[in-house]
Amino acid sequence: MVLSEPELWQRMEADLDQRLLVTPLLSEHQISGGSVDVRLGTEFILLKRSARGPIDALAMDDMAQDYRERIFIDVGDRMVLHPNQLVLGATLEFVQVPGDLMAYVIGRSSWGRLGLIVATAMMVQPGYRGSLTLELANLGDTPVYLYPGTRIAQLVFHTVSTLTPAYAGQGKYTGPTGPEFSKLSQDPDWKNIRRLAAHAHD
Repeated sequence: MVLSEPELWQRMEADLDQRLLVTPLLSEHQISGGSVDVRLGTEFILLKRSARGPIDALAMDDMAQDYRERIFIDVGDRMVLHPNQLVLGATLEFVQVPGDLMAYVIGRSSWGRLGLIVATAMMVQPGYRGSLTLELANLGDTPVYLYPGTRIAQLVFHTVSTLTPAYAGQGKYTGPTGPEFSKLSQDPDWKNIRRLAAHAHD
């Protein structure tokens, strides 16, 4: 079941164990029609070309710094996102989801019509806390300016059938206050992949 606007307000005023936290809310108009608008933060990770070749998830722990550059853009300033460019941003808001809720992150259609696609892991797990990393991609043919502080996406919250243990402390992406680079290399699958890759090169 999707939470309605009155239910969202109720959960934001509930007891701590059931409270939904999205802060700072700069305007009451951020909550309307069953969703919560979230704003673009001031910190970004730019993906850059590497002299070491393609991104290799198997060796990402050693090479991650070759692929990224972290920058800050103040509210009131802007950055340009070029066609076919991918930038990692984050929500200005810190989000805390109680164990009986989960959320979907949906890009605002007003930005989509300019060619900007806002993607993320899409589902926010029950018990998650932290800012949300946003994958910002310009699929249009024209550069687009991004302005920190503007509404960039919306969260739609659903109830879950059973209470879920707290996500915090269990996931790879826990408690961030800005965008986080991929932690794909921390997946447990890679242990076997590395072993097989080592045998293949023997």
